[in-house]
Amino acid sequence: MNNDQGVLVDLFVPRKCSATNRLISAKDHAAIQINIGGVDQNGLYDGTYKTYVISGKVRACAESDDTLNRLATRDGELKNVWNYQR
Repeated sequence: MNNDQGVLVDLFVPRKCSATNRLISAKDHAAIQINIGGVDQNGLYDGTYKTYVISGKVRACAESDDTLNRLATRDGELKNVWNYQR
């Protein structure tokens, strides 16, 4: 909820898992949020970042590394790292 000045005043803003699109509860203490910084052509940080949230369920299944590679490849952050072969 926003107040009259447009400032966010909620105490808890729920997050969604980037892999499963499920809401992450306040009691999910295994969930993580990773910010991956953007770089320019010279490899220097350009001030932008992409946020990925991974739930504790995905981490418990030992799929967080594969999930992070898949999401970063989809968004163009990685190239030739992940491909679908099953």
